Amino acid sequence: MSWHAVVAAAGQVPPESTGQAVGYPALFVLVALGALVPVIPTGALVSSAAVVAFHQQPLPLGVLLVFGVSALAAFTGDVALYWLGMRGVRSRGGSRWLEGLRGRATPERLAQAQVKLERHGVLVLVLSRLVPAGRMPVMLACLLAQLPLRRFARGDAPACLAWAATYGLIGILGGSLFSEPWKGVALAVGLALLVSAGPALWRRVRP
Repeated sequence: MSWHAVVAAAGQVPPESTGQAVGYPALFVLVALGALVPVIPTGALVSSAAVVAFHQQPLPLGVLLVFGVSALAAFTGDVALYWLGMRGVRSRGGSRWLEGLRGRATPERLAQAQVKLERHGVLVLVLSRLVPAGRMPVMLACLLAQLPLRRFARGDAPACLAWAATYGLIGILGGSLFSEPWKGVALAVGLALLVSAGPALWRRVRP
């Protein structure tokens, strides 16, 4: 898959060289890394990839590939992070991964996640990936409850599918509204960032 439009819109790399440097493997790596270290705007990345696939790949193959690669990458990153967190739970000294999870979950959000986990089980994982800043508190609650990795994975798989579908649909919307890919990318990135960061910003500015 050529991502000329994504990188050209961002103004980072000449579009002629982009097709050789990035593609589905890069999408997988970036989304998986974003699941491990949540500093990469993975939702915006998936939406942008869906826009480019909508314009440059046969439908529906391109967007389905973006969906499948993104969901698998998110699942891989989540399972890897959970496994690393389990090592910290089982160790007397903990681990930096476990402490990192603790640092990204406020006591209030963690308490809410623990209550939801007790009431609904692993089904809470599905919503946790769709709610901004909801993934880390729920994952930490699962770790503290010593939920087995296999059970966590069973709940996380549909969560990653729903997440990839949501941001993929945002990309398809952006791609369908404009004939020029870069305009669709700009709209998709804006919508994805609004979905992911909007509620948190609202909580900060409201009286």
